[in-house]
Amino acid sequence: MKIKPFELERYFARYEFTAPWLLSCSDCEALSMRELLAMADDKTRDLWDRLRLGYTESLGHPLLRQEIAKLYASVTAEEINVLAPEEGIFIAMNTLLEAGDHVISTFPGYQSLYEIAASLGCEVSRWEPQKGESWFFDVETLKGLVRPETKGVVINFPHNPTGANLTERQLQEIVALCRQQNLFLFSDEMYRYLEYEQSRRLPSAVDLYENAVSLCGLSKSFALPGLRIGWLVSKNKQWMGTIAGFKDYTTICNNAAGEILALMALRNKAQILQRNRSLIAENLKILDAFFGRYKALFVWFRPEAGPIAFPGLSEEWEAGRFCKELVDAKGVMLLPARVYQYEGNHFRIGFARKNMPRALAKMQEFLEERL
Repeated sequence: MKIKPFELERYFARYEFTAPWLLSCSDCEALSMRELLAMADDKTRDLWDRLRLGYTESLGHPLLRQEIAKLYASVTAEEINVLAPEEGIFIAMNTLLEAGDHVISTFPGYQSLYEIAASLGCEVSRWEPQKGESWFFDVETLKGLVRPETKGVVINFPHNPTGANLTERQLQEIVALCRQQNLFLFSDEMYRYLEYEQSRRLPSAVDLYENAVSLCGLSKSFALPGLRIGWLVSKNKQWMGTIAGFKDYTTICNNAAGEILALMALRNKAQILQRNRSLIAENLKILDAFFGRYKALFVWFRPEAGPIAFPGLSEEWEAGRFCKELVDAKGVMLLPARVYQYEGNHFRIGFARKNMPRALAKMQEFLEERL
């Protein structure tokens, strides 16, 4: 397979560990090892202390899969495969798609959600959002993209990078469309549980549709990207068997330490998720005030869920140039829309880190010096 460079990841590779102020990250303030171990109950602490660093079960530790199943309404441990989140996308696309297939994907988005399909020889149609006070996706637009040869639909909600979310009714419409047209539904749910109101939390696609595959993990909502632990879930046994077989050619199994730490985190999910949602809520208020102060320069599309937003810039300042000048002058990293292969004059801003107010203050310094 020949695949295009992952532009977002290449951009992060350049700045993530050199720029002192990261104002574009999509994960929450990472938990320390000390914080996580302090949450462990006696059983998980004993598992950690007695852990042998040998090979692990390919599908994931049985106790971990049982804990993951509790995140869903109707999923069993046998319907889960634990893997790295990016690996999950790679495996799912390689097992669900073939050259010549047509697939529809939310766009802009995490590049692998549509680029892997394109590299396999599939034709990809982009389901793009519209602009109001917030970004939003119109399901009627999605319906208009379906063709007789369409194989599947790829969605990501809460959405990266716009912070858009669906209503449950809209998700049910998508499921009904996929069932009627016999399409698979791949649902990237990495930002699930970071809704600002619990009533806006969507059910997982796998709890609604037998031919859905859902991706989730600990990198975003659970503030543990360094564990590299995620999972694929589906009620389609044939697909899950094929996914397990493909994984034999990637990681084979997960890292032993990461699985036990993941188990600790999931057994303390309420505490971790509340911590992260509180941080997001505090920082979002600061962003509201900031963008209200600079209405002549920015268009603030307030996100509906998640730790990121996708504001617009006035025409006088092209987003790529703005981000480059900002990081060069103040060491503040933002993501220009071009890393998403999106042509609009936008950038991604992240607000789930504790130092976000200080990074934003540096950005304000930059603006005051130039305005």
